[in-house]
Amino acid sequence: MKIILATSNKDKVKEIKAFYKNYEIYALSEIMQPFEIKETGLSFKENALIKVNAVYKKLEEMKLENEFMALSDDSGICVDILGGAPGIYSARYSNDMVIHPTDESNRAKLISELHKKNVKTSPAHYTACIALSCKSGNFTTHGFMHGRVIDEERGNNGFGYDFMFIANGFSKTIGELDENTKLKISHRSKGLFLMSKILKILNRSF
Repeated sequence: MKIILATSNKDKVKEIKAFYKNYEIYALSEIMQPFEIKETGLSFKENALIKVNAVYKKLEEMKLENEFMALSDDSGICVDILGGAPGIYSARYSNDMVIHPTDESNRAKLISELHKKNVKTSPAHYTACIALSCKSGNFTTHGFMHGRVIDEERGNNGFGYDFMFIANGFSKTIGELDENTKLKISHRSKGLFLMSKILKILNRSF
């Protein structure tokens, strides 16, 4: 079974390939010319479906729908003291500070917002919605990772807000954990695990 990811983000591609070792996984740029997808949804699920349906439509135009399934991930961090922000806007949280938000500028914005609340830490959780589109229709799963954010960056492993997030039961940030540990506990892995159950069923008729 071949799966095209609705992303060319090398970090996400690396994580998903590491989790789905039994499938042929391709980044978007390996199969088609990457194109802009406007994420206009109001939830992780809506945005994940917008992305995966846009890519699957392209597969149909290329007559590849019998060869590929499309899979997307929409994820982000929700911080309690900030009312759930940045949430679905995690990837572009600092767009009021810079023209092109980066992981670094987003983390700087989060630290700034924590300081505005006069706190150094807050309960928070990661959410990931995994969406799949294929001949059989659309399917979605969710994964969560609960813990807390801190107002400093620690570690060198990971991306996004990993360097500021400490999962429940751990004393180190995700950025300080090894790849295998992160793969076991991450929100994305939990969502991918649930999706793997659906993939096994679909694989019988694909």
